[in-house]
Amino acid sequence: MLTTAVVLATSAFAADTLDPNALKRLVHQDCGSCHGLSLKGGLGPDLRAETLEHYDADILTGVILDGIPDTAMPPWRPLISQEEAEWIARYLLEPEAQ
Repeated sequence: MLTTAVVLATSAFAADTLDPNALKRLVHQDCGSCHGLSLKGGLGPDLRAETLEHYDADILTGVILDGIPDTAMPPWRPLISQEEAEWIARYLLEPEAQ
């Protein structure tokens, strides 16, 4: 799955602006590989907005970029930018995203 992220990171995100469609694919393919394709949970926890409502975008951005030590959540900082992680965090907090 990280191969997909590397390909997306080097092609879809190479431009100066964020590509929302590529980022949505990243969320549903790469995040979905652990969190379930519908983001309702799997190896990783449920990522639907109703479950994440007690977190803010800054906290989620940090988790996305730095992972969670001693868990299966890897750091994505080597593969995506701060801006991409912020976009993903905001996307996950939108009920219509899922």
